[in-house]
Amino acid sequence: MKKLLAALCACSLIFSAAYPVFAEGKNVVVSFYPLYIFAMNVIGDIPDISLSRLSSNQTGCLHDYQLVTGDMVSLSNADLFLINGAGMEGFLETAAEAFPELRTVSCSEGIDLIKNDEGAETEYNAHVWLDPCNAIIMVENIRNALTSLAPDYREQLEKNADNYIQRLHDLDEKLKTGLAPLENRDIVTFHEAFPYFARAYGLNVIAVISLEPDEGISPRMLAELVEKVRTAGSPPLFTEPQYQSDAALAVSAETGAPVRELDPAVTGPMTCDAYENIMLKNLEVLVESLGTK
Repeated sequence: MKKLLAALCACSLIFSAAYPVFAEGKNVVVSFYPLYIFAMNVIGDIPDISLSRLSSNQTGCLHDYQLVTGDMVSLSNADLFLINGAGMEGFLETAAEAFPELRTVSCSEGIDLIKNDEGAETEYNAHVWLDPCNAIIMVENIRNALTSLAPDYREQLEKNADNYIQRLHDLDEKLKTGLAPLENRDIVTFHEAFPYFARAYGLNVIAVISLEPDEGISPRMLAELVEKVRTAGSPPLFTEPQYQSDAALAVSAETGAPVRELDPAVTGPMTCDAYENIMLKNLEVLVESLGTK
């Protein structure tokens, strides 16, 4: 491991010209997309705080993500590293060994975590951001970290955070209002991304197609899933835009269950309202798929 880290850090000197290095101000790095959107809203147009993320915008959840040279360069220039926490970032040990002095803040601190099913690789489900009320807690953690990092901008950071938190409250109310009259509440999801969303809005995730996005499914598991979907009356199967799911199509062919798409908000446009728009699109899909009373 130490040899690998040394090689990566050596490579960072060669490739540093290809990545932004900020001589002034504070550099904030986030681990992946939803945190970028949250932090973007808190920072606003403050010129002395720069924001970047480790993973590519095409990367989904970070379950098996490995740090690359560009990530090591970003972390070497960071004053603050914002992570999701709850077991999402499996590379933290590598980052901590390479940059032991880097301040790292878990944005899921204070959230009531859901335990994974027995046999899962991590103790807790890490997809906390898919409940807007959890997103509010994450934004509060980001605000606190940023005001500690840049106290001269405390007033502006707090104002920006308050404005965004109000928008997230409004989003939560729209989701509650829109999902309250659903006729059916059973869903099958592509992987374990939506327990927090389901808990917040009274949906029942009766099965998941795959525990991890890139995990295969055996013939026995497929047969069990088909039987479970049939027994439940063939509720919708929700895939994700970041991944293909041949298993979902196979289950649909066997059961007649419709295939729809829910977005876990791990990729998307780099705009301040991106999270809200993704969640409202999910609301639209759920209402169309499950019907209302």
